[in-house]
Amino acid sequence: MEKQQLHRGFGLWASLSLVIGTIIGSGIFFKQGSVLQVAGNTTTAMWAWFAGGILTLASGMSVAEVGSQMAKTGGIYHYIEQLYGRTLGYLAGWMQVVFYGPAMMGAISAYFGVLFVAMFDLPSHYSIWIGMAALACVGLINSIPNRFSAGFQMVTTVIKLLPIIALIVFGLFFGHHDALGQTVTAIGHTSGGGFGVAVLATLFAYDGWVTLANISGEIKNPQKTLPRAIVFGILLVIVAYVGVSFGVYRSLTANQIASLGENTTLAMATNAFGYWGGRLLSVAILISLLGTLNGKVVSFPRVLYAMADNGDFLFANIFRSLHHRSKTPNAAIWLMIGIAFLMIFFTNPDQLSNYAVFVTFLFYILVLAGTFILRKRDPQGLNRSFSMPLYPLVPIVAIVGSLYIEVSEIMHDFQGVLISVLIVLLGYPVLLNLRHKQK
Repeated sequence: MEKQQLHRGFGLWASLSLVIGTIIGSGIFFKQGSVLQVAGNTTTAMWAWFAGGILTLASGMSVAEVGSQMAKTGGIYHYIEQLYGRTLGYLAGWMQVVFYGPAMMGAISAYFGVLFVAMFDLPSHYSIWIGMAALACVGLINSIPNRFSAGFQMVTTVIKLLPIIALIVFGLFFGHHDALGQTVTAIGHTSGGGFGVAVLATLFAYDGWVTLANISGEIKNPQKTLPRAIVFGILLVIVAYVGVSFGVYRSLTANQIASLGENTTLAMATNAFGYWGGRLLSVAILISLLGTLNGKVVSFPRVLYAMADNGDFLFANIFRSLHHRSKTPNAAIWLMIGIAFLMIFFTNPDQLSNYAVFVTFLFYILVLAGTFILRKRDPQGLNRSFSMPLYPLVPIVAIVGSLYIEVSEIMHDFQGVLISVLIVLLGYPVLLNLRHKQK
């Protein structure tokens, strides 16, 4: 019997939209105040947004080089398995399937519900159900041929870019303040942390680019398309984020931004375009969250599918199967959505996703270090369709930046680090059980 194959429905534009659409969620709209507060002044904050983008770009180029040589569904699960062996690869996949992926889906869905009820003045207890309904709808879109999820990603990405362009243009041409050199002096809003912590604060807004690597089996010509989409997607996001920040600093004073906090961009949009302008921005943010959620639902179940295809998951025959018409891994999609539903009901998925940052970056570091391993294995680059510029500086920057994040996490949330590590290690006895059954 011929093995079912994933449908390669993601071309360059759809892949580019997945990168941009998954990165740009709510962070750029809600992180302006917190980044400025810890930076202390607009110049440092602007450099922090730029530095966070450069660190993300260095990581993206490094992973793109690895991915161009391992164009197979599964992303870092597949990369780490090929670089370091089955055990570490399995733990990387386990982390994404039962912990990080569902927590991210749950957190985005829950946040969508909160914003939705606030916008339409609905009772707050409806937020959970609205968030779950949004996740279910995105799940349905992903359960039919992937040209629909790819199209949905492109549409939501275009829509979410419109308010970003409007904020940049307004700030550039109609702002009345000096974007650089302003200092936060408001009482009760003293800065703390400086440049390093400010960069760390921006990385939440830059997260999500690596999800494209999980769907290599559905990308047309992945050896060339994946590196291009990751690199150009991150570059566009850097321009958007730095541009929005510059526009905000031109439109509002540093003290106003620090006081407004998460409401900074909403206040700017309302001042610039009136009441309905603010409402339209809120609608754009909701659509932006749907696009980000779609990126997660497209990406993470493919890791489960890849693990099951390798026999690295319980009930592998179920989760390696594809729907006979849509060629999508529907069993994997709905299992992860089900776990996300449980997290929404019984835990705080946003907190769990924060806990997962530490172990996620541990596995990122392993992939980044893999660039040196693959260069040593193939010094002539015969199997390398994409070679990053400025090697070895680029992966070194990415690794040092990621190590800084790890140290910061240990210092700021040691309990969360322990919880995340324990959850990942719970996958090891499952792996031992699978190996025993396979003997």
